[in-house]
Formats: sequence, C-alpha cells, structure tokens
Amino acid sequence: MNGEFLQGRAGLFDCLQANLGVLADRLHGVGTHLRLGAVLRLRPRPGPDGLPTVEPPVEEVLADAADLLGLAVAEEWPRADGAWARPLDGPVWVVADAYHLPWVPYHRQRHIEHSFLVEPGGDGPAVTDAYLNDTPWGAARPQRLAFGRDELAAVLDADSGPARAFRFSPVDLGPLPEEAEPLDDTLVDDYLHSYAEHPDRKAALDRFTMETWLLARSRRLRATYLGEHAGQRVPQPVEEHLGRWDGLVEHTYLASRRVARGRAEPPGLLTRAAEALRGDAVLLSAKGWESDGSPGAPEEITAAVEGTVRQVLRVQEPLDADADLRALPAFNSLRMLEIVDRLEETFAIEFGPGELVPEKLHRVRDLSRLVRRTIDGGTG
Repeated sequence: MNGEFLQGRAGLFDCLQANLGVLADRLHGVGTHLRLGAVLRLRPRPGPDGLPTVEPPVEEVLADAADLLGLAVAEEWPRADGAWARPLDGPVWVVADAYHLPWVPYHRQRHIEHSFLVEPGGDGPAVTDAYLNDTPWGAARPQRLAFGRDELAAVLDADSGPARAFRFSPVDLGPLPEEAEPLDDTLVDDYLHSYAEHPDRKAALDRFTMETWLLARSRRLRATYLGEHAGQRVPQPVEEHLGRWDGLVEHTYLASRRVARGRAEPPGLLTRAAEALRGDAVLLSAKGWESDGSPGAPEEITAAVEGTVRQVLRVQEPLDADADLRALPAFNSLRMLEIVDRLEETFAIEFGPGELVPEKLHRVRDLSRLVRRTIDGGTG
C-alpha cells in the first residue's frame, strides 16, 4: 500500500505536506511531490510553553503548495452549516486536530495539526491519508478509508478547534529556487538557547523531540530532491550527515524519556543539534551536488591536504579521498589534532570552532572542503 503513495516516499513528509504531495502528483504528474524538497529552512516562530518551533503554520504550507506544487487555494470551506457533510465533486484538503481522528495513533493521545484528503467515495466520502510515522502510540501508515457522510461529519465536528478545509485548483508549476535559504548563525544560537535555558526540562525536551523529528525529515526530503535533480545517488558524506540527524532524533527522544521519568538529562544534546544545523549549509547545498555532495575543493588543495595527512600518519601509498582515516593504524585523536594544526599552518588559516567536529576530520575530502570553506571565509 505504501508504494501507491508518493512513490514509497511518504516517510519524507510531515503530516501537512504528505497529502498535498498526493494531490500534486494527481494534478501535475507522479513525482511532483519531491518539489517540496527544493526549500530548506530554519524559521522558528513562537510556540507552546514559550518555546520556538519550526513547525510551519498552515499559511506557509499553503504558500509552498502554490509556489512549489502548483496548487492554488480556490475555496476555503466554512466550518459551520454542515459543510463537512455537503456533497463532494472533488478532493478537499482538511487540517484538523489529530486528537479527534480515529485512524491516526494520536487519537485521544496528543493534540497536533494533521491533514488528510476527503474525496468522493462509493456510497459516501472517503479519507485518503498518506502520512507515515512510528509513534509511541502506534504506527501511522498511508491508507484510504470509507465513511458515511454523517459518520465523517460526526468525527470532524467533535473537533472544537479551528479545523479548516481547502479546495485547490491546479496552476502552472513555477521555477524552483536555485538555493536553500542561508543559515543565520545567530538564529541557530537563539533557537537552541531557548531550549537549553527553559526551566521546565520535561516540556522543553518533549517539544524538542518534535522539533528534531521535523528537521530531520525535512533534511532527508531535501537530500532526496537534490539527488533526483542531479540524477545521482545521495553521496556518502550526505548520507552520513543524514545519519547524524537520525542520531540526534534518537538522542532527543532518549533525553526526553529519561527526564520524564525523573532521571538526569544526558549531556551534549544541543551542541549536537547546532553541529547538525550548521552542517546543512554545506552538505545540503544545491551547489554542493555538482560533484560529490558538498562544495568541492580545487585539486591542488586536495593534493596538499592528502600530503599533510600522509606525512602525519606516515603513509607511503596514495590515500582514497573518501576513505575513513580511522581505519589507519596510526590515526588517533592526537594525530587528528596534529593534522588540523599543520593544515592551519600550511594554508595560513584558522578553522572556526564550530567546524572542528570529529565527523569533518576523518576523510581527506572532508578536510579539503573544510580548508576551502575557511579560505573562502566560511561562505562555501
């Protein structure tokens, strides 16, 4: 069943994007959904408990639907006057509180905005929901469900919150943005500081679990889009970066569960989050996919870096630029620091403290990119 939804890519989308992707594929052709990966953002806004959130408001999602998916809002249905039960002549995209939706695992568990399509069925309306996720309350899987009109109306009218429904008209697909939004270091610091300093650690980590999940899923969508656009597989450095995001999600969930049980908060979580966010600008840049997944370094830089590494590690044979240096017998943390020092001396540069994370120091190609970015003033 999952393969019928978004070409098996449902796991790349959040619960608002997934069903817009289904609709876009129907109106503009299979694969249109991936255009949502053309944008990569960090736009925190005020959220619950005084914490910022990257969860986009419905208006931003609708703007992306128009700009990226060729879906323009033709009508917003009113909530009153039995609108849910009126006859359908096409699909309607609905946003409601998942707490009241019996087919999702959040039912009676958590209040969260959730989308689905309501469309004509056999004897009544049908619900199409492409959302895919594993939650503490069970698995959400892409599905289609038949409802009687009164039955669906009763489900939706149980939601006393601001449920909304939209009908779309197809418009021409516009040009895609050439590059992701630039990352603002101050914005990153302020965003993470809000979570680090929040006095209610249980609330902060519970919310940050959702934040890292949203961020990680959008980063994997971005990588899939770039790979499709470039006609190549996701390069190894990018896969490793995505793996770090997945690890951050797990780390956050573990921290949240421990604090909820009255135990100590594991250290290093927000430092790890900062490293992942700053890595996006390098590894998920469109320019970076011209070759191997991140901004390349001129051959002379790569040759000089390889020579430095070979000298420090006393290696006679040429090194594969993508080989993991940790596999070499002479490599250890002291040698890694020596390599960094020698590269700074050779190129008359000073690496930024945020760049000196182990993941960026284990391969000749990664070191070469680090040197190039530093020479360029950190703008690569």
